[in-house]
Amino acid sequence: MSASRHPSSFRDPSGFLFQRGGVLLRQINPSYSAHYDRLIESGLYEALVKRGWLVPHEEMDEPAAANVAHRVLKPERLPFVSYPYEWSFSQYRDAAKLTLDIQELALKHGMTLKDASAYNIQFLGSRPLLIDTLSFEIYRVGRPWVAYRQFCQHFLAPLALMSYRDIRLSQLMRSQIDGIPLDLADILLPRRARLRFGLLSHLFIHAKGQSKMAHSKRDAASYKVSALALNGLISSLRNAVSNLGWKMPDSEWGSYYEDTNYTAASADHKAKLVSGMLDEIEPSSVWDLGANDGRYSRLASSRGVHTVAFDIDPVVVEKNYLQARASKDPNLLALRIDLANPSPALGWDHRERSSLADRGPADAVLALALVHHLAIGNNVPLGRIAAFLARLGSNLVIEWVPKSDSQVQRLLASREDVFTEYDEGGFVRAFGENFRMKHSEPIAESERVLYWLQR
Repeated sequence: MSASRHPSSFRDPSGFLFQRGGVLLRQINPSYSAHYDRLIESGLYEALVKRGWLVPHEEMDEPAAANVAHRVLKPERLPFVSYPYEWSFSQYRDAAKLTLDIQELALKHGMTLKDASAYNIQFLGSRPLLIDTLSFEIYRVGRPWVAYRQFCQHFLAPLALMSYRDIRLSQLMRSQIDGIPLDLADILLPRRARLRFGLLSHLFIHAKGQSKMAHSKRDAASYKVSALALNGLISSLRNAVSNLGWKMPDSEWGSYYEDTNYTAASADHKAKLVSGMLDEIEPSSVWDLGANDGRYSRLASSRGVHTVAFDIDPVVVEKNYLQARASKDPNLLALRIDLANPSPALGWDHRERSSLADRGPADAVLALALVHHLAIGNNVPLGRIAAFLARLGSNLVIEWVPKSDSQVQRLLASREDVFTEYDEGGFVRAFGENFRMKHSEPIAESERVLYWLQR
């Protein structure tokens, strides 16, 4: 059976991911054999998996995908792959802390991380874990941490910019997929950030050191660092990361459920309708678009369904993640996505990082109180909304919100009403081109209607 290499797995000569017969596999090349064997024999792999810090794998009796393999592994497959520019602040910080925890544990087992890429961290529900088994190498005494600069570019610089400047600067990772250059962080961060000793040493001085080293003939690996100093570096980085915070501002949608036209009865009825439709669909995956703080996402995740809750507002995504983390929800993943400008395909050959649509489709998509934001707030025709949502999932639970609704009136208050096709008849016609009607029911004590549509 033929094998196809995963388009995002090509940079590391130690091995790569590939698929054969729909199964995701990882090839370990002979050049990495000593490091992989040490990972297993040292007990590090077992310790990481036991803590839930590393994706587990099986060693398979499979032929190599290319040339000769030292091992072929079958890693546990994650239900959804997210990217750093989609994470909330606390998600990002938790991913950074986990990377440092892993490095500290690796050193205790005579190994070290040779990669500290944020893309190597994924979230299984609310829990971060490392997915790259090839990130480790045997620690050579005296050698500096080769992933130090990468950690600063992928974690410390983005977190500092979000903390000191603006949460939206996490989006720099969309254009700087190899990490935010430290000289750029140096320019963007305010003077008061220099008063933080951790940031001063790891970002500002490091940025100057990079500039000097670029003109030096001396190899960075020739610098000697004691084990004590290396552990001190990790401790200092942990303090720097932990001391970075984000004070959530008031946001447009942060108190949405406190400022809505739902009565208690209508909110309860809507929840019952969504629950009933989910029970009939019986999905294995749900995407909740415009999820706010995840109130309706949890109707799916509480049923054991892997649920991704997307919202544009960083405040509500942060709240959603913190709530999921506090409850240790294994099925709910909160992410920040602007549906009017969703994550595109990025990187080499436009395939190294997948677009949002390419990571689907989900079995069911929730689009509750969303269509008016796209149609009126973003001037997207109903037919285009329908076609886009049809790409994302095979079942659609969508809420129709008429013009007379107070939330739509808020959107129209500052603009001319040119949306002549925005009525329920136009909605049914537009979505009928991509979906067939399964069920519809008015939401009690409101003018809204909940539809279950099937692609």
